[in-house]
Amino acid sequence: MTQVVQKARAFVREYAPQERVPQERVPQERVKVVPCAPQSWNVPSTAKKGLDEGYLHLLLLRYVVFNLATFALLGAVYIQGWITVIIEADVTGLSLAIFGVFLGGLGVCTGKIWKISRELDCVRNTEGCSASWAATYLKEVGGRGSGSRGITADALRVKLANRIAVVRQVAASLVLLGLIGTVLGFVIALSGVDPKAAGDVRAITPMVTALISGMSVALYTTLVGAVLHLWLMVNYRFLAGGAVKLATSLVALGEANAESRPD
Repeated sequence: MTQVVQKARAFVREYAPQERVPQERVPQERVKVVPCAPQSWNVPSTAKKGLDEGYLHLLLLRYVVFNLATFALLGAVYIQGWITVIIEADVTGLSLAIFGVFLGGLGVCTGKIWKISRELDCVRNTEGCSASWAATYLKEVGGRGSGSRGITADALRVKLANRIAVVRQVAASLVLLGLIGTVLGFVIALSGVDPKAAGDVRAITPMVTALISGMSVALYTTLVGAVLHLWLMVNYRFLAGGAVKLATSLVALGEANAESRPD
C-alpha cells in the first residue's frame, strides 16, 4: 500500500501542471526618433571656393604652359634654319601674313582667357565686382521665376559663345589663307611655263625655276596655315572650356541666390 501511494505521488509531481512564477516586466525605454534635417545638396562654400580656384589656376596654367612650350619648339625650328628657308622660298610673303594673323588671334584669345579668369574669380566674390557679369546676371534673374531664369541662362550661354567665336573664325581664316597660297603657288608655277619654248633647251631652265618657286609657295603656305590653325584651335579649346565653366557657375549662382530668397 505504501508503494502504491509513493508511485501516485511521483506521477502527480511529474505530470501535474506547475504554476509559473510571474516575472517582473522590465520597462523598456522608448527611443525618441529625431527627424533628420533636410540634407543640402549644394556644394559647401569652402569646397566650392577650392574648386573654382583650382580651375582658375589650372586654366591659366594650361594656357601659359602650352604656349611657352610651343614657342620654345618654334625657336628650335628657327635655330635649325627651317623658318628661314620658308621665308626665302615664299616670294609672295603670304607665310609672314599668315603668321601675323595668327599672332592677332592669339592676342585676342589671351585677352578673352584673362577676362574669363577674372569673371570666374568674381563668381566667388560678387560684392567686390559690382560691374562683373556675375553681378549683372544676379540683377537680371533676381525675383524671376524658374522659366524666366532658364531663358536668361540660355541667353547667357549664347552671349558667351558669340564672344569667343572670333577666335575660332581667325583660326579658320588661317586655313583659307593657306589655300589661297596654294592657288597662288600653282599660278606662279604655271605662269613660267611656255609651251612654245618647250623644245628650246635654253628656255627649260627658267621654266623649271619658276615651277619650283611656285610649288614652294604652294606647299609652304599650306603648311604654315595648317600648323598655325592647329595651334590656335588648341588655345580656343582652352577658351571654350573656360566659357563653359563660367556659364555653369553663373547659372548655379543664380539658382542658389533664388532658392535663398524667402517666398
